[in-house]
Amino acid sequence: GKIQHKDIIGKEEGEEITSSTGERFFVFRATLSQFSLKMPRKGQIIYPKDVGIILIWADIFPGAKIVEGGIGSGALTLALLRAVGSQGEVVSYEIRKDFAQQAKININNFMGEVKNLKIKLKNIYQGIDEKNVDRVILDVPEPWEVVDHAVSSLKNGGIFLSYVPTALQVKRLVDVMRESKAFAHIQTIEVLLRPWNVEGMSLRPAHRMVAHTGFITLGRKIKANVTRNI
Repeated sequence: GKIQHKDIIGKEEGEEITSSTGERFFVFRATLSQFSLKMPRKGQIIYPKDVGIILIWADIFPGAKIVEGGIGSGALTLALLRAVGSQGEVVSYEIRKDFAQQAKININNFMGEVKNLKIKLKNIYQGIDEKNVDRVILDVPEPWEVVDHAVSSLKNGGIFLSYVPTALQVKRLVDVMRESKAFAHIQTIEVLLRPWNVEGMSLRPAHRMVAHTGFITLGRKIKANVTRNI
């Protein structure tokens, strides 16, 4: 069946409407998770199951100054902006203009015009302009190329986090992080999400689960000339 726009406009959240074939629907605003999965994309996104973990494990807080490498379609950027709030700032490095433009459209469509996002059309492998930042969050193919730049950019105690799809990328990144002697508490995690069906007397895992999407590697910057302890 069909639902006309005029049938939705002006409705309150949770209100019921009926399609042309009599099917019942309920009106809700899209959550950030739903919007991220349905918004136009120029490239692959970081999925909500990983975004949620990134926000907590990277300890993204209101007022934080974040440097992001690889804005993509803006899924992670949206979550970072909401987490840092109006007093925080997100600076995103992106080498592809079409990605940056699509991400900006997606962000504006969900959040409206934002004033605390700066998008730089620059390769983050070549350096980070910002200093004394709280977090460096990467979604780039070769995050080890950013390690030295992140060390120079992060404040002591700041968190460096990278999202990559393969174990070989993780291995090389962790080796470089350890060689830098600039990080403590280096760790890598993977998030496996398994829904459950609860229907009457039936209680079982769903037939399909979202398993591997990527690896999250992070570490905390230590003060120079301090013995590393991980």
